[in-house]
Amino acid sequence: MDTIFALATAQGRAGVAVVRLSGPDAVTAAQDIMTNVPADRGVRRIIDVDGVLLDEALVLRFPSGQSFTGEEVVELQLHGSPAVVAAVLRVLGDHPLLRQAEAGEFTKRALENGRLDLAQVEGLADLIDAETEGQRKQALRVFSGELGQRAEDWRRKLIRATALLEATIDFADEEVPVDTRPEVKELILDVRESLVREHDGVQIAERVRDGFEVAIVGAPNVGKSTLLNRIAGRDAAITSDIAGTTRDVIEVRFDLDGLPVTFLDTAGLRESEDQIEMMGVARAKDRAVAADLRVYMLLDGETAQLDMVDGDITVRAKGDVGSSGDFSISGRTGAGVDELINRIGTELKQRVASVGVAMRERHRIALKQGIEGLDVAIGSIDDPMGMSDLIAEDLRTAIRAVDSLVGRVDVEHVLDEIFMSFCIGK
Repeated sequence: MDTIFALATAQGRAGVAVVRLSGPDAVTAAQDIMTNVPADRGVRRIIDVDGVLLDEALVLRFPSGQSFTGEEVVELQLHGSPAVVAAVLRVLGDHPLLRQAEAGEFTKRALENGRLDLAQVEGLADLIDAETEGQRKQALRVFSGELGQRAEDWRRKLIRATALLEATIDFADEEVPVDTRPEVKELILDVRESLVREHDGVQIAERVRDGFEVAIVGAPNVGKSTLLNRIAGRDAAITSDIAGTTRDVIEVRFDLDGLPVTFLDTAGLRESEDQIEMMGVARAKDRAVAADLRVYMLLDGETAQLDMVDGDITVRAKGDVGSSGDFSISGRTGAGVDELINRIGTELKQRVASVGVAMRERHRIALKQGIEGLDVAIGSIDDPMGMSDLIAEDLRTAIRAVDSLVGRVDVEHVLDEIFMSFCIGK
């Protein structure tokens, strides 16, 4: 296996820059650019092939089996000058025992060496990309191995159920001392309930990772763009008394109590002979329907032009000019805006309360396959004529689905997609 190296910290000027070497020749190669590699850590002079001093660095050494990748690793904590980093990388690039790492290659080696499972790799990718507190917490749960622990528990119970069934197959011509089917069914139902709970929480987990969308909906000139500008704290949308000013969907990203939320200012909903405006209205309706939550801004006597669903919020618009109602707001003065934000936050937090650990479409598909396999097994186990060997095969189908969550099977086809999001050095 090659020994690889890369800058593990961000490009640019910094106090410290970390360069990582990993592989069987990491210590040998590092020995050529310093006086001696420390047993664990120490400050060393970094030199080029001619003995010219490049920098003084803190050098950390991780033995095989105790590093992030599971391989022999040497890390150089350099001064973060772009010139220093460039000089050291140039020397390492010329070394015959080294090559530059590809994107995500350190993490890929951690997976191959059993330091991480596939779900943890996905959690690490999400942790690197996390922008809000909610995203950080969710990604950290997966990276810490929580999904892998649950998958291992499901696997253990299903293997136990399979073993009980196979015992009846082995003793088919003899009298089995105990009827194992009640225990098998109990194990299956326990795992199925947990799989369903995780499956149902995937969609919300995806929203936490990718962001919720909140659409501001209403007729022209009810103050949608003014409200968006008030929320954004800047002029994100053009405001005007002329109906139909907003022709396209305008988006503002927002951190709402740790949850990533994108507010959408949509075109005013009305009939028009202007083809361009009607295209904007059609797009507004599509985005509003697809959004996770809708805020309907209504004037006195108006009703929502789209079907409302649970969680949607209705407000009386232009509260500064005499709009009545239980809850009115004014984007111009800010009245009621904080309460609206609090209502949105409360609604989204209630949804997030049902989130599990699984958070990707790949996870949802694997969980669905596992549930379907267990459903077939349950149907057969309740049938007095159900054959134990066929039920056991249904359980093995569910076990394979659970194994795919953490990469025990069917791992290669998802690796390229995962590592596309990684940078070189990670």
